[in-house]
Amino acid sequence: MTDQIPRGARDDILSPLPPSQQSLDRSEKTTNDEEQIPPATRPVDVPPDGGYGWVCCACTFTINAHTWGLNSSYGVFLAHYLSTSTFPGATPLDFAFVGGLSISQALFVSPLATILTRIYGTRTTLLVGVFLETLSLIGASFATRIWHLFLSQGVCFGWGMGFLFVGSVGIVPQWFSARRSFANGISAAGSGLGGLVYSLATNAMIERIGLAWAFRILGIVAFVVNLVCALLVRDRNKLVGSSQRGFDYRLFRRGEFLLLLGFGFLSMLGYIVLLFSLPNYADSVGLTAQQGSVVGAILNLGQMLGRPPIGYYSDTLGRINMAVVMTLLSGLFSLFIWTFATGYGVLIFFALIGGTVAGTFWAVAAPVTTEVVGLVELPSALSIVWIVLVLPTTFSEAMALEMVKGAGGKYLGAQLFTGFTYVGAAALLWLVRAWKIGQMEEEAAAAAIEKGPERHESTMTVPLDDAVDAPRVRVHVGKSSLVKRLFWIGKV
Repeated sequence: MTDQIPRGARDDILSPLPPSQQSLDRSEKTTNDEEQIPPATRPVDVPPDGGYGWVCCACTFTINAHTWGLNSSYGVFLAHYLSTSTFPGATPLDFAFVGGLSISQALFVSPLATILTRIYGTRTTLLVGVFLETLSLIGASFATRIWHLFLSQGVCFGWGMGFLFVGSVGIVPQWFSARRSFANGISAAGSGLGGLVYSLATNAMIERIGLAWAFRILGIVAFVVNLVCALLVRDRNKLVGSSQRGFDYRLFRRGEFLLLLGFGFLSMLGYIVLLFSLPNYADSVGLTAQQGSVVGAILNLGQMLGRPPIGYYSDTLGRINMAVVMTLLSGLFSLFIWTFATGYGVLIFFALIGGTVAGTFWAVAAPVTTEVVGLVELPSALSIVWIVLVLPTTFSEAMALEMVKGAGGKYLGAQLFTGFTYVGAAALLWLVRAWKIGQMEEEAAAAAIEKGPERHESTMTVPLDDAVDAPRVRVHVGKSSLVKRLFWIGKV
């Protein structure tokens, strides 16, 4: 006996689009010229999956090393500020906000950088970033008050890093398809290498030539390297058809995108504490400033070593799968290793193994967001992601230092906070994975209808027209329960 389907439901099943796309607002489809174009008539861009893309990958790697990597050395600056009276009257909370601002402002400026890219192109956006980052480091070398540091090493550096980051983060995915996550992992590893080099170099320069000249040398090096990369990199925005909207509010209607934002929010709460606190934590357990800088450098070494394999196996095992597992490991390592790391050797071990997974979000942000919203909407979606991350990146380290202060200098509260935020982030992304499995099932069902009659364990009969005796096709509905999706094993 066959199942009977109402005509409206039958129309949805026979539609070549997945149900998630069928439910789009009809008024938007009629008012948006781009959406009026039938999908079949749009030119399909095929990424070269290499070629000049590897040059762009190398440039993005180097830019990350001289933005996020250079900023990773702030843990060394923070340890120096807390142990000296370079800026009279400044509190540990003030210094925590300087580091938080350097990241949050990079994310806050993302809509402006996205709009600038749309109007003037990627290269102009990158050049603006080169100028602002250089200005910030040179300006910080003349700082004598804490508010000078807020404006230079905090706000101005963040804006420069933001223009460079937003201008380059979406380029690598445009050049690759099958090897997209691997290439993105390589480019993201640049921040690890930069953090490794500059954590050691910054501490050495501060001890030998002083804080001011350390800032000036970093500014000169960053200017030269980032300028060369900005002139070499190329985007494929026109070929891909990227929307480049600064803020596309329609994405907030999608539950899976909101879960993705929650994943990023919680990931950053844990990541910033781990990134900036390790050198000072080393000092709190009786290690020297030199040993603290080595611990920070090893954390960045772990990020450099961990991100390419994460990207490589994301392409073979599933991008969301790898993101969930690596984020969960970040939380477990913090809870079960960092909380017991009171000796130099154990702390080095934690920094290395924890670093391989700590920055998972940055390695998977573009590929996983592409899985959720598609390549066309990627720039707009990432722009929103960066804005949402402003709050956790601004206040995370300040919250951690307040926990330490309230516990009499003990880091246990901050360590538990870091671990559980990572675990929560993994749980939210696990729900995104369940949604993606449902989307894959819907697309498979639609494809089965287009191919014609197929037999499957779970099938229903669909009349081809309104006639009573019309021929029917048997198709697999492909809808499973949420519980089955959560525990389904396969590439996602």
